[in-house]
Amino acid sequence: MNEKPPLIWLNALIFSLTALVALTVAPLYGFFSGYSQSIVAIAIACWAWSGLSITAGYHRLWSHKSFNASPLVQWCLAIGGAMAMQNSILHWSSDHRRHHKNVDHDTKDPYSASRGFWYSHIGWMLRDYQGEPDYSNVRDLQKNPIVMFQHNHYAKLVLLTNIVFPLVIGALLGDVIGALLLIGVVRLVAMHHGTFFINSLAHIWGSQPYSDKHSSRDNGIIALLTFGEGYHNFHHTFELDWRNGIRWFHFDPTKWLIALLAKLGMATNLKQVPQERIESAKLQMQLKQSQTLAEARGLSEEWLAKLDSQYHQVQERLKAYYQLQQENLRQKRKDLDSSAKAQLAELKSKLKEQQQLWGQLRQQLAHA
Repeated sequence: MNEKPPLIWLNALIFSLTALVALTVAPLYGFFSGYSQSIVAIAIACWAWSGLSITAGYHRLWSHKSFNASPLVQWCLAIGGAMAMQNSILHWSSDHRRHHKNVDHDTKDPYSASRGFWYSHIGWMLRDYQGEPDYSNVRDLQKNPIVMFQHNHYAKLVLLTNIVFPLVIGALLGDVIGALLLIGVVRLVAMHHGTFFINSLAHIWGSQPYSDKHSSRDNGIIALLTFGEGYHNFHHTFELDWRNGIRWFHFDPTKWLIALLAKLGMATNLKQVPQERIESAKLQMQLKQSQTLAEARGLSEEWLAKLDSQYHQVQERLKAYYQLQQENLRQKRKDLDSSAKAQLAELKSKLKEQQQLWGQLRQQLAHA
């Protein structure tokens, strides 16, 4: 029998004590003494700051380099990341890059969902499964002075943001205990488990519209708890894209923050996957899911042939439309002439028509 790695007592104490205080002491204090509106507002603001520092900073900026940010933005995200208490930018990014490279591998993926909900949610941080940290996959980040300052002074920044800051706010507002409980502890626990849901629930619960080569799932409910990171199947399929929620109605505050920073000139080089690739991946998954359903129901070969035929027709329309669109962009046709507009509109109309036929066929299959 393999022995379990030694327990990391500091992590175990932090996670257990903060959760215990957040679930017992904080509600009791609120019931008997109450929390001022100012402290509640500051706690919510700090929750958003620390959470977005993980999703926009640690995750999309530094781990995946899906955009560039000004030094001011980087400093704000680095300090907020220390407040989040999820290790330094360098360490977090190193773990996350290994996760993407080896997703679902029992040993190489630091928080592999294949080892169960508890392990991927929090268990991987309670024991020394990884051994000595290996930062060879984040050499690019080691050249960033802001990243390295935060890494070298991480413990001090954690104390300043999680203890000193709430103490100062509490002293100014006349409620030190209330500030420590709400801004320090409750905010931290809520933010922690929101982030942890991305590693656990987002690999268990939801749909796989883009790929089933990994366990990641898209789930709008998880997106509500994780500042937009719940569209995880999209993210694992197109990890360099600065967005997670790509539709206008997708809840993705991290995307909105990056878009705002871009408008202000504080974020540049936003990397975005071509729409054709996204649509093609989605179409391939629809075909695969439809074929699996048809075979499970024992439908005739005629059904499978019909699915294959319709699929290739949609793919052809998709390719033709986006090829012309890209050609127009390459030629910098900002103001298309009437014939070019008509041609593009015709191809788009044919694509939509074919997509509708494809959708109708899949509906027929669902009720066959």
